[in-house]
Amino acid sequence: MADYEDEQTRASHFPAEDYAAESMAADMDPWVVFDARKTPRAEFEDWLDTYRPSRVLRQGNPNNNMQPIGWIAVYGPDFTPEAGRVSELQDDWEQLQASSRKIDFDTVRELALNHGVLSGKWLMHLDTGFKVDHAWRQVAACVLEGRAGLAKVSPFSSDSDKHVICVYNCNFTDEEKVMELDAAIRAAGIKCQLSYKPDVYTYLGIYRNNRWHLCPTIYESKFDLECIPRRSRIINKVNNMEVN
Repeated sequence: MADYEDEQTRASHFPAEDYAAESMAADMDPWVVFDARKTPRAEFEDWLDTYRPSRVLRQGNPNNNMQPIGWIAVYGPDFTPEAGRVSELQDDWEQLQASSRKIDFDTVRELALNHGVLSGKWLMHLDTGFKVDHAWRQVAACVLEGRAGLAKVSPFSSDSDKHVICVYNCNFTDEEKVMELDAAIRAAGIKCQLSYKPDVYTYLGIYRNNRWHLCPTIYESKFDLECIPRRSRIINKVNNMEVN
């Protein structure tokens, strides 16, 4: 009987739920933040050197009285936090799942619009060490110059040799603005593959390998080194069409 129950539990559990729990834990732990709205720019380079992602420990260090660090972030000079009505969104999400209504991108988009949860981010996954430290410096400078409102990077974790950098904009439903943010990231010197994820997916626990079989990102950007002038080739993953 116990073995049967264990099998049932595994069958009803999806990896996306573990990723969501990890993300929530990181959000709740303290962040290291450079806030360009109130911190002098003269301190920026020293801050970057002090808090290189590859050298900041996610778990902290009890021997040195260092607490866990969730994220390292830069707030731009015009950054204004706008989360929307997240608790109401999640309540309606529970009701949607209990209904017989189909769950797809359009229904989630509708929920996001109804509750003003419209922000999203371009994501990049990079190896620890020089690669992530260098890319983070470029992205953080982009935010400091006001070309993006907020960016964050995960610190080093003993569980992974990868970091994620997130660069935010305020409206995932405005394709033109999403493309403008991609262009700003590319202009900062970033050439790796990018994926774009609406924050509504994060709040609802929609990560890869989720129970609703939704792709957790809605755009994919690959930098075309052979194209003149060089530019991103971006695919809308909802309709599998290239964005021009």
